[in-house]
Amino acid sequence: MAIKAVLFDFSGTLFRIETTASWLRSVLDSAGISVPESEFARCTERLEVAGALPGGPAPRSVPPGLAQLWHDRDRTAELHRAAYTGLTREAELPWPGVCEALYERHREPAAWTPYPDAAGVLGELRGRGVGVGIVSNIGWDLRPVFRAHGLDAFVDSYTLSYEHGVQKPDGRLFETACQALGEAPQDTLMVGDDRHADGGAAALGCAVHFVDHLPAAERPDALRAVPALVG
Repeated sequence: MAIKAVLFDFSGTLFRIETTASWLRSVLDSAGISVPESEFARCTERLEVAGALPGGPAPRSVPPGLAQLWHDRDRTAELHRAAYTGLTREAELPWPGVCEALYERHREPAAWTPYPDAAGVLGELRGRGVGVGIVSNIGWDLRPVFRAHGLDAFVDSYTLSYEHGVQKPDGRLFETACQALGEAPQDTLMVGDDRHADGGAAALGCAVHFVDHLPAAERPDALRAVPALVG
């Protein structure tokens, strides 16, 4: 059966978050805070270990006190903020207010870069009349990111975990995304980078295609395989 619609994950699939160093530098520069490079490097490393950057490296280990928050982080906006600001506090940064500032920074369109082939692939699907939906585990509205980078025009629907209280791999989120496009799961392809979370679409009957979560410069054309999978 021909594929009539494609669902895409957000982070690591269509967009890549900035590096931890860029994330921290942006916040410090905005606050007018200057630090020695050695201290900056230590703080960046502590943030990396903590896994504090949403869309960045996962925590090396989740503190027991944050374990439930981490598990449920994408169910609501409040849980998402609490989980990631909690991880940021684990890095013990020396600047007051920086935890909240870092959280706000990662939601800015400037913190995200589309993969080089994203616009071309989405545009090709749109030109062929294929429905395109975004289905993401996230705690905030990513639509402004798509608008700022000129990709919103190619997207028919957004299904975001925090808006539904359900997170991937729960099949209910994929079912909602398929319904938003008016297509059956059996006629829908899910494209993502997380074998566990995005792979949950297979249980519903969707075809699934994976890409690697790499820096944008290291993954110039992985999405190009998608149009060929659409009949």
